[in-house]
Amino acid sequence: MTGDKVADRLAGGLRALPRTVGEALRAMPGILREDLWTVARDPLPRMRWLGRLPHGHVVLLAVLMAWLSMAQFQEPARPGTAQDPLPILWFVVLEALAVQLALTRPIPAWWLSTAMLAVTAPAVDDRVPAYVLYPWNYGQIALHTAVLFLLALRVRPRIAAEALILTLLVGAVTSALASQPHDDGLDDAITVFTTAVVVGAALRGRRVARTRLVEQEELTAEERARRTLLEERNRIARELHDVVAHHMSVISIQAQVAPHLAENPSDELKENLAGIRQNAVEALAELRRVLGVLRSEDALADGARHAPQPTLDRLDELVGTVRGTGIAILTDVTGERRALPPGVELSAFRIVQEALSNVMRHAPGAEARVELGYRRHGLTVRVVNTAPDRPAPPSPGAGHGLLGMRERAGMLGGELTTGPTPDGGYEVIAVLPTDHPAPSAAAPETAEDPV
Repeated sequence: MTGDKVADRLAGGLRALPRTVGEALRAMPGILREDLWTVARDPLPRMRWLGRLPHGHVVLLAVLMAWLSMAQFQEPARPGTAQDPLPILWFVVLEALAVQLALTRPIPAWWLSTAMLAVTAPAVDDRVPAYVLYPWNYGQIALHTAVLFLLALRVRPRIAAEALILTLLVGAVTSALASQPHDDGLDDAITVFTTAVVVGAALRGRRVARTRLVEQEELTAEERARRTLLEERNRIARELHDVVAHHMSVISIQAQVAPHLAENPSDELKENLAGIRQNAVEALAELRRVLGVLRSEDALADGARHAPQPTLDRLDELVGTVRGTGIAILTDVTGERRALPPGVELSAFRIVQEALSNVMRHAPGAEARVELGYRRHGLTVRVVNTAPDRPAPPSPGAGHGLLGMRERAGMLGGELTTGPTPDGGYEVIAVLPTDHPAPSAAAPETAEDPV
């Protein structure tokens, strides 16, 4: 960029500066009216140290500061001046009431306190000796400091800064209009008022940051629960794929073999069976594509991926494995044992497996009992353990076992009930129907494994 272009751009910026300043000044009344012209109620925030400051203490502090202010106004007056403290008394009382009002409506309280500061200074100009602070004494400064602090705790920093600037402008104007010299108290007021606003704004910023942090943690917890639910459903879908793929393969083979089993099958029958086989093969191919998506991030070994899904026929094997860890387990089967739909068998096996895993992790030394109840329209699974004989070590798991069991039961339209037993143990009861249609997706759960 050449020097001429730089000069032209700088000149253009300087020409635009007055217009920008003018626009800002024209917009200032509207901003102040929007920020400070309100009587809205704004109670004190819930902060630990504010809970130790009842309103009665604030009233007592305001009364003491008002008494101090009136005591300073009772200093020996200038010769020739009349002593009539009644109007000044009302001004100080209203200023003390502003502190009490600031507990619920900080902006109206600031207006009231500032108005009393503006009225009191001219009223005592020729009444107090030169050594008394002017335009405000220590009592007035203390009262208005409390108002500014309570204001800064609730409003945005910009509004608190606007209130501070207007307060100091009032003090500067009243000092400039004084009819006699006084001990200047404006410097002390500037320091104290600014400190009150800065501290109040800092505390408010800290509270807002903590509130946002809590909200973010809640959102994170909800997102984690949602992700966990999707992971569990993804795992269940991968397992159910094997069951569905098996049935589709059987349908394809049966459709291919059926014409050879019939004597003189008609062309129409052959065509229909060929269509059935073709549809089964296409559906099986689509299922394999879905499985590829579901398993794209699965870290299981290939052998585990392609192993057949377990059924209740492997329950004795599962119980024997758990017994090998030193846990005493009893099994009890009631009703007529029969083959159930593959989804029910798989869900029942996984529920028992997860419940026994919880016993090993959270109830060391406890005894467990596995009960299967075959009913006409479903299966009841109950896994109960006694109280542990020693504290459980910290569990390295993510604590999503109950969520997975609940999803498996809900997928079949069943119910899952969990909870402690009267003797200090824990039980898991699942009711799995065999003739219930698949329900709609359930809401995310956040329950964790028992401790």
